[in-house]
Amino acid sequence: MLQSPTHTIESRASWIVASVALFAMLMAFGSAWITAVALKDIAAEVGGARSIPALASALAWLGSGVGGILMGRIAEKIGTRWTVMFGALMIGAGLVISTLGPPWPLWIGQGLFLGLIGLGGINAPLYVYVSRWFDRRRGSALALISSGSYLAGALWPPVFERVIATYGWRQMMLWYALAEIAVIVPLAAIYFRNPPEIIQPAAAAHGTQGQSRVLGLPANLVFAMMCAAAVLCCIPMAMPQGHLVAFCSDLGIARSVGAVMLSVLLGTAFLSRQIWGAISDRIGGLSTVFIGSAWQASAMLAFLFTQNEAGLFMVAAAFGLGFSGIIPSYVLALRELFPASEASWRIPTLLLFSGAGMALGGWLAGLLYDHFGYYAPAFSAGIGANLLNLMIVGTLVARQRLKLARA
Repeated sequence: MLQSPTHTIESRASWIVASVALFAMLMAFGSAWITAVALKDIAAEVGGARSIPALASALAWLGSGVGGILMGRIAEKIGTRWTVMFGALMIGAGLVISTLGPPWPLWIGQGLFLGLIGLGGINAPLYVYVSRWFDRRRGSALALISSGSYLAGALWPPVFERVIATYGWRQMMLWYALAEIAVIVPLAAIYFRNPPEIIQPAAAAHGTQGQSRVLGLPANLVFAMMCAAAVLCCIPMAMPQGHLVAFCSDLGIARSVGAVMLSVLLGTAFLSRQIWGAISDRIGGLSTVFIGSAWQASAMLAFLFTQNEAGLFMVAAAFGLGFSGIIPSYVLALRELFPASEASWRIPTLLLFSGAGMALGGWLAGLLYDHFGYYAPAFSAGIGANLLNLMIVGTLVARQRLKLARA
């Protein structure tokens, strides 16, 4: 783990910026949870095929990852403020297009507008941006802003469920489009000014040659291993988040209870993520990823053997506790292992792979459900992916500890 510098760039303004970024994430990612809550309603319009709305959610996640690379580069040139404002407008446009119905308007609205140029302009650029306001408590700050999607999941599903039940999922999307634009655009315009961390041009030009090896391996090999690990841990991460409400309904549990259960899962994730952030500041990013991934695998296994309402509430809370610290810890590990000048492309690229894993996991669960008629095969596949993730991350942690022991 990197040592804290004697002089710090952190200030009261740093935490104000991080808090505003959290609120922007809360509103931006709220848009993605509407489809998860309305999954069975949307599927009913296409013959009950859950893979169609599941693919829409998958495209939103994948689009946000791909768009993060493109929008991250644009943010470096014109400023994060402008990409966030543009992203908020595109999320609104994506929700409006989605109301035209499944499959193609829903897929285009969610994947292209909401994901690629909407969340893509907000998620990855804000990770890079906020990391440059901190040096001592960077892990805690990254944990805070990355909690936005889970705080959205804790807050919005019960609200969405009531509105969808009364007015329909299309009306819910239209109303939310107006709300998120009205909140995010003025916040970004007011608060997202230039960060205090200065990136030297020379470092940007020669960073790769100056650090050709990381943990005793070629630097880009380590980065590729981290990207592969991100895909594998996000496959199981996406399954309960995207299908828990429908899973509960299949077991005879009311959809309103399933929405509350999703809120418990994501609310627990939000609260525990702050703890994981403090832990990562002490033990480092890679070790935190390994612990969180092992916990996630255990909770996924519990989903296979739990069928009653009370038990599922406990398993959902345990799952939220486990997975919540993984993604910000990957970002922290990148900042610990690689030069700051490379953050603007390494962080969005890793988030692309994590988004791809989320997309694959959500879509795969819907596809396997359509084939088998129940979720056990999907959850089993998720556990297998999680075990492969532990093998990769465990190798990197072992090399890191060996290097520290030799230092």
